[in-house]
Amino acid sequence: MEEAPRKRKPEEESSPEEDESPLASEPKRRRISGDGGGGGGEGAEKGNGGSLLGLADYKDDEDEEEGEEREREPNGRRRGEEEEDEEEEERIFASDGPILHEEDQMQREERVAPARRQRHVEEEDEEEEEDRGRADEEEEDEEEEEDDEPRVAPARRQRHVEVRRDCPYLDTVNRQVLDFDFEKFCSISLSNLNVYACLVCGKYYQGRGLKSHAYTHSLEAGHHVYINLETEKVYCLPDGYEINDPSLDDIRHVLNPRFSKEQVLHLDENRQWSRALDGSNYLPGMVGLNNIKETDFVNVTIQSLMRVAPLRNFFLIPENYQHSKSPLVHRFGELTRKIWHARNFKGQVSPHEFLQAVMKASDKRFQIGVQSDPVEFMSWLLNTLHAKLRSSKKKNKSIIHDCFQGELEVIKEIQKRPLPEKKENGEEENNGAVSEGGATNGNVVTEVSRVPFLMLGLDLPPPPLFKDAMEKNIIPQVPLFNILKKFDGETVTEVVRPCIARMRYRVTKLPKYLILHMRRFTKNNFFIEKNPTLVNFPVKNLELKDYIPLPVPKENEKLRSKYDLIANIVHDGKPSEGCYRVFVQRKSEELWYEMQDLHVTETLPQMVALSEAYMQIYEQHE
Repeated sequence: MEEAPRKRKPEEESSPEEDESPLASEPKRRRISGDGGGGGGEGAEKGNGGSLLGLADYKDDEDEEEGEEREREPNGRRRGEEEEDEEEEERIFASDGPILHEEDQMQREERVAPARRQRHVEEEDEEEEEDRGRADEEEEDEEEEEDDEPRVAPARRQRHVEVRRDCPYLDTVNRQVLDFDFEKFCSISLSNLNVYACLVCGKYYQGRGLKSHAYTHSLEAGHHVYINLETEKVYCLPDGYEINDPSLDDIRHVLNPRFSKEQVLHLDENRQWSRALDGSNYLPGMVGLNNIKETDFVNVTIQSLMRVAPLRNFFLIPENYQHSKSPLVHRFGELTRKIWHARNFKGQVSPHEFLQAVMKASDKRFQIGVQSDPVEFMSWLLNTLHAKLRSSKKKNKSIIHDCFQGELEVIKEIQKRPLPEKKENGEEENNGAVSEGGATNGNVVTEVSRVPFLMLGLDLPPPPLFKDAMEKNIIPQVPLFNILKKFDGETVTEVVRPCIARMRYRVTKLPKYLILHMRRFTKNNFFIEKNPTLVNFPVKNLELKDYIPLPVPKENEKLRSKYDLIANIVHDGKPSEGCYRVFVQRKSEELWYEMQDLHVTETLPQMVALSEAYMQIYEQHE
């Protein structure tokens, strides 16, 4: 049989675990009755005085702790819980109660001690929360005060850069390799941000910091002079100081040409030739344009528009179109300034940046490597520039419309046939008499409208089908005045799209610059056919009022109907394999020049009239 567990006597010593309790180090106390009796045994008699003294000390410590607890009594703790703990302690340490065994006393002390420690921890946590709350309130007050004040963006810390005028590497600058006509992209990272041009080799690199491509290039290649393509500041790398030397101003003018208003006004009076670095001479405004790949249709269009003085003067001053955010407008302005700049390093200009802007703005309708029609490109370019330059949609005005916009009166006659009535014998009968044109009287709808235009299209007569007696093809010729009769208001032009109609046109407003387009190409489903008919036109003094009716001017206005030719675009070769060139006039000398890409040669006015004109620009007499 198993023996029953033996009960532990009060006289036995406590276990080591009990001695390790928080109260084990204190003197062992026994609670006695008021008369000092009560069977405490030998231990009680020996520790009676010590127990009473220890109890008094313990109670004094408890009173001090209770006082401190009352002073820092937390707001979140209920007073009922504290009172229960105090009552429990009083019951344990009451002096008039019976003397407890050591085991019971230690158990109760162990039960009270965690509660006390937990209370201290909670009080400390609540104090921390209160301190944190007060700190948050102070921060909120500071933020509210800051909100009341106007917010100012933090100023960017500017790095102090040393500026020096003496640089030992200025003699390494090679102006012959500098070319700022191409896009400003880093040759390594292909980034367009913070790009620098090496003035020794002409390549583009990004940044000038310790880990930038320009800094690395300066260490590897030993090239030390760089110019920022945006700010036009020149730096020495890897030293990092800025170079302020007047000898570098010519590079800044080539990078970003500048014109004053006085220079623009006297631009057509300049007869001086300029000299390039290679020793060749060139005329400002008559420089050749690089044909990147089948971009001659762009070159002839640009060269023609450069003869329009108001348009050229507008784009020579960037402040005139600073409000526009279109890259096409700014690239066209840069190209205009480079063409008319008299201090270029070379006698040619590459329209690479302008072509990139054209490809992006036209959604690759016009792109490098694909031949296009200069008439279509001229029409698209003028309309796009007008849309990007106008200040608002309501104010439909721009420098484009001021130069090229005219007005036509269009009379449109649409023939409508009635439903035929069937006779008993099955024959069809129309109501009304039939006129000479086959239209039924009373079934013609006439519409009259006013339409603005930027260019006028002229129809050429068809070439002859037979050869002459010498078995040679006859090249037909037609005067310009014959094909201008289309706009006299009486000549009928039949159209089939969008519907069959008879059209009559009459000019009601003449523009300052008249653009004429000869329709030489006929497209069908199989091929493109070119009309070789020559147009005889006057180079000077084209009087329109003798051939087409013009609107009557107002009382204080003078009828201006006389024009002079300033640009003539010509197409040479077959329709699919030909190329374009242009004849332009220089006003300062009144001489004509033939321009085909990079080739610029002087020519006679008679040679201009013998060419197969495709598009012309006339200037109105003042």
